Amino acid sequence: MSNILIVDDDPGHRSMLETLLGGWGFDIASAGDGAEAVEKVAQGPYDAILMDVRMAGMDGLTALKKIMELNSAIPVVIMTAYGSVDTAVQALKSGAYDYLLKPLDFELLRHTLEQALEHTRLRAENIDLRKALGGGHDGFASIVGKSEAMRQCIALASQVAPSEATVLVTGESGTGKELIAHAIHQESPRAGNPFVAVNCAALPETLLESELFGHEKGAFTGAEKARSGRFIAADGGTLFLDEIGEMDMSVQAKLLRVIQDGEVARLGSDTTTAVDVRLVTATNRDLLADVKEGRFREDLYYRLHVVAVNVPPLRERHGDVPLLAAHFLERYAARNRKSVKGFTPEAMDRMVRYSWPGNVRELENAVERAVVLATAEYVDTAQLPPEVARAGSMAGGRPESDDDTRTLDDVERATILRTLDECEGNKSETARRLGITRATLHKKLKRYGAA
Repeated sequence: MSNILIVDDDPGHRSMLETLLGGWGFDIASAGDGAEAVEKVAQGPYDAILMDVRMAGMDGLTALKKIMELNSAIPVVIMTAYGSVDTAVQALKSGAYDYLLKPLDFELLRHTLEQALEHTRLRAENIDLRKALGGGHDGFASIVGKSEAMRQCIALASQVAPSEATVLVTGESGTGKELIAHAIHQESPRAGNPFVAVNCAALPETLLESELFGHEKGAFTGAEKARSGRFIAADGGTLFLDEIGEMDMSVQAKLLRVIQDGEVARLGSDTTTAVDVRLVTATNRDLLADVKEGRFREDLYYRLHVVAVNVPPLRERHGDVPLLAAHFLERYAARNRKSVKGFTPEAMDRMVRYSWPGNVRELENAVERAVVLATAEYVDTAQLPPEVARAGSMAGGRPESDDDTRTLDDVERATILRTLDECEGNKSETARRLGITRATLHKKLKRYGAA
């Protein structure tokens, strides 16, 4: 249940709000002035705060600034009289999530609170996602891969992360561009603030504008309620625009204006709100070619292309396949409550040989499928997708020799030695990735004359 703090020095109005929000299913706390509100926030977190501006004692603006110093992640919705819109704008610049005019429109109040709580939920979800992907590590430590191509990618991204530079992440679909964007945010001074992601290809033009910039009630057909956009939600943090190359030209123009002015206006409104957002964008398209063909604005391209980080396709980093496969196997074995320990050497060899046109996303799906279908402790070729299982003889595969008559011992020896090399000689880690005991690994290395 969401926990909302109501701050109002009018006992009657405060009591009405407590009854109303309690009836909507929220868990309510209240404060009679700004000083009490600051004290309550210092004692424990809230999912959202609904606060009046004009109060005896400490006013709402002063309390807002102190609350932002204590916890800038809490969305604060300000209540103000109609004649105090300037005060509301000042509140937005001081960190308020949104403002509502008195007398309150209850339907708009509920919608705004739900949006604010969604803001809180997304931020918490981002934190959980980073923990899930990184096994408890943040930033680039969460990225699986030790190949030279991936090392170069991470090195460049690490170098640019602490700056305020706009970053364009390029690479084929499924390579993990959003994961790189997450890591850049986590390694930046904005790490404690929101990371907000928008897929530009998933929404038509009008809805994308609304999603980014927000809209007023009645701004377009179907706009029954006002709402804040993702720029406001990402204020102080990072806004990640995926598939930026799919954005319509008219939206590109508005995006450019926001980048240049540092202000955003909701659709249907002449009022602008200052935003402090770092942009990280991603594309699988050749944006420069799109510029030359008139499909993408040249001025926007150079605004976004301050630093370009290219994520290599999986076929250019086959050495990362065992690392990634082990990572995904551990995740999906736990999720599906299966006691799958690893891959047989032949299964791993086929996976390393395969070209992975769908990149890391395809590998993850293949491992999830294999875990679900596994009937033993080790995934064999029978549980792999057919195209992966045939990789040893497929055109476009990655055979290590032109001779397709290699024995199973040959395959096993090559896989063990390759994994040992990737683990930099660490036999315990090699055994873990191969799904065998350290003693078994030692016997096999001795058998192959590599002990």
